[in-house]
Amino acid sequence: MKDQKLETTSTEKDPGIVITSDLKSSEQCSQAYSKASRVLGMIKRTIVYKSADTLVRLYKSLVRPHPEYCTAAWSPH
Repeated sequence: MKDQKLETTSTEKDPGIVITSDLKSSEQCSQAYSKASRVLGMIKRTIVYKSADTLVRLYKSLVRPHPEYCTAAWSPH
């Protein structure tokens, strides 16, 4: 490409999906669970009224989508 060398990378992030050079999903899983953990911590710090119903709704709507989205380790069954 006109005497310009392309940079070699071991991981590439496509919209929401992390692809590694060895095509393993461990990096994708760790990032998804890290993001879910941060959201869980945010809920713990900010929500004052912690009834079971409220926490379940927050978990299902804010936390659970992160590990479910494009993660091979997730199995709903």
